Amino acid sequence: MDLAELQVFLAVATERSFSRAATRLHRTQPAVSQAVKRLEEDLGERLFDRSSKGGQLTEAGKVLLDYAERLTRLEEEARGAVRELQDLRRGRVLIGANEAAVHVLLPAILQFRNDHPRAQVEVSRRPAREIASDVLNRTLDFGVLTFPPRERGLLSLSLAEDELVMLIHPSHPLAKRGQVTMEELGRQTVIAHNDPSPARERVLRLYEQHHEPINIQIGLPSLDGIKRAVEMGLGVALLPRRCALSEIANRQLSAVKVPQLRLPRHVRLIYRRSGEMSHAAEVFLDVAKEIWQKKSADKNN
Repeated sequence: MDLAELQVFLAVATERSFSRAATRLHRTQPAVSQAVKRLEEDLGERLFDRSSKGGQLTEAGKVLLDYAERLTRLEEEARGAVRELQDLRRGRVLIGANEAAVHVLLPAILQFRNDHPRAQVEVSRRPAREIASDVLNRTLDFGVLTFPPRERGLLSLSLAEDELVMLIHPSHPLAKRGQVTMEELGRQTVIAHNDPSPARERVLRLYEQHHEPINIQIGLPSLDGIKRAVEMGLGVALLPRRCALSEIANRQLSAVKVPQLRLPRHVRLIYRRSGEMSHAAEVFLDVAKEIWQKKSADKNN
């Protein structure tokens, strides 16, 4: 059943005339008659009573009329939905990130939402080890990692630079130091995230290589919980500086460098090298590139 033929049928049924339907559709009357005839042959039923005047519908025509109206409305809705996606009124961007990386996305999300307030951005918490595969299999539009992806099908864009620091209560004696050794950090009561991550593995490996112990006594499931525990004086934490900028600025926490564990990090937005990307995702990527280019220009000036 051809949608174009249904639309011709609907015009004839609405106008109650083949000639008026032809005028409305900007077609010849024979072309309208042929379209209706093909539809009747496809269905095996007469749709109009040719012996009557005014384009009288048969019983089959009356049944089809309801479906033709609904299908026409659905087509209009489908076209409208696609147009809305094209102009980002209903577009959605799906991003996977671990908890420490979310804050780096916020400037791009802010600019994207300012320009396209009806578009949606959804950031889901994903382990770093799963993000690359989820981007490749199109479960996600983008992922955020602190290391270059190994997969050949992915590209990456730097979003920000960061480093690991020891977060400590401002009243702690070590808070007054500009930096501490990894041995001094290891002797403290260390509060760590209990979700494995590449950064955690790198730190533990460094302690093993130096034959030094690290006193991880408290494991918590969220960065916010870790920061609150440090504020309460329960211990210290080794975390990315950027995830505690407001607490450091408000002097709720102090950040002390650990040169041996500094581990500079480039926070990267990863995306597929090839294949179609939604219009919303394309625009979000353009926004992220613009922000990074501006940061790079400011840094070089």
